[in-house]
Amino acid sequence: MKKLFVLDTNVLLNDPHSIFKFADNDVIISIAVIEQIDHFKREQSELARSARLVSHLLDDISKRGVLSKGIVLAPDQDKSGTLYINIGRQIERLPQQLSRSVDNHVLALALALQQEQSANKVILVSKDSNLRVKANAFGVEAQDFAADRVASKFSGESRIAVSTEQINVFYDKHRLELADTDLCPNEFVVLEDDQQQQVGAGVYKQGQVHLIDQSQSGVWGVFPRNLGQAFALEVLMDDAVKLVTLSGGAGTGKTMLAIAAGLAKTTDACIYQKLLVARPIFPLGKDLGFLPGDLDEKLNPWMQPIFDNLEFLLGDRNSDRGNDRSNERGGVRRQNRRASSGGYHELIEQGMLAVEPITYIRGRSIPKQYFVVDEAQNLSAHEIKTIITRAGEGTKIVLTGDSQQIDNPYLDDENNGLTRVIECFKHSVIAAHVTLTKGERSELASLAAQLL
Repeated sequence: MKKLFVLDTNVLLNDPHSIFKFADNDVIISIAVIEQIDHFKREQSELARSARLVSHLLDDISKRGVLSKGIVLAPDQDKSGTLYINIGRQIERLPQQLSRSVDNHVLALALALQQEQSANKVILVSKDSNLRVKANAFGVEAQDFAADRVASKFSGESRIAVSTEQINVFYDKHRLELADTDLCPNEFVVLEDDQQQQVGAGVYKQGQVHLIDQSQSGVWGVFPRNLGQAFALEVLMDDAVKLVTLSGGAGTGKTMLAIAAGLAKTTDACIYQKLLVARPIFPLGKDLGFLPGDLDEKLNPWMQPIFDNLEFLLGDRNSDRGNDRSNERGGVRRQNRRASSGGYHELIEQGMLAVEPITYIRGRSIPKQYFVVDEAQNLSAHEIKTIITRAGEGTKIVLTGDSQQIDNPYLDDENNGLTRVIECFKHSVIAAHVTLTKGERSELASLAAQLL
């Protein structure tokens, strides 16, 4: 039985090349969807760029025929589906109490095709869960767009049972050979004895588990409070690891650890020229003009979580690193600053620190920078690809986020950019992932995360 896939607008905007991802089945798009895409493409946003790309792709296809009559998508292949743009009006098939929205035009088209072409299987494809619910109510099969979904279960950590002899070797030589394992590069390993008690922890590299010093000194006054945070600092401070993903719930320390490591590598070790901290202004790419003031004043409400972390690290915490400390490192005078003095402004003025939105990242090249992207779970796979491909020579990228706290209505824990990066890069020797599970913000915050 041939399948007919009716696409919603959000599928095309999420992946403009989605029309080519339904094998040899036919793809049908309502003219109402084309009209909505035309409205989107006038904006200056990521959605607008996707809308313009959809328009260009459809324009190229239209040069080979008439879209309303159907055009083969892959003429150079033995089997190919056909693309149709439906110009009919089927909205009258729905009850009058339903609005004449684009979603309902798409639903009406799927319902009409199902009634008229019983020999074929009609499937409505939408990333809008409410539209899928309405389709189900009318007896139309509806699916999410599955091509961009990744069910990643990779936590970045494994537990392995070892013998007493292996434990002794591990601590004597600070490494342990592990053959015939399915561990990923830079995956963290917790060694357990016969009683399943934790006896050691290390990171897997080139067939060996290397011992991690869990009592390592702090980074910019931030000390690991649990094993997960120790794992995170290990890869954040490892210059051979160019891409780090940190996932975990609220209060687990993702952003704090990433910024602290970035400050250490930029101002102390001088490995990188600048610490760049960015986060999406949701919706990504929306104009900031509705807020009063200059650009910095417009950004403050969105960037305040970053500034809070910087003030903590560069404020009173400096007193923990030695009172009246004034040695020069990396061109930055390190002394005891209070949060009220706005210590991070000094680094910004010296060009060693930048805090900005992801909005204007496209087209840039970012060399020799420690690049932290916060709230990466709100970015699509396409947006994440845009960010990572900006990395120039000598740049390290750290993505932090919580896939259980997604604000984007078209993303979930299986199709957001952070999840996709974790799954796609888990076998790479220059990438590492850590899942933080224990909240350390406060007893109240940890209890709220569990109970609410």
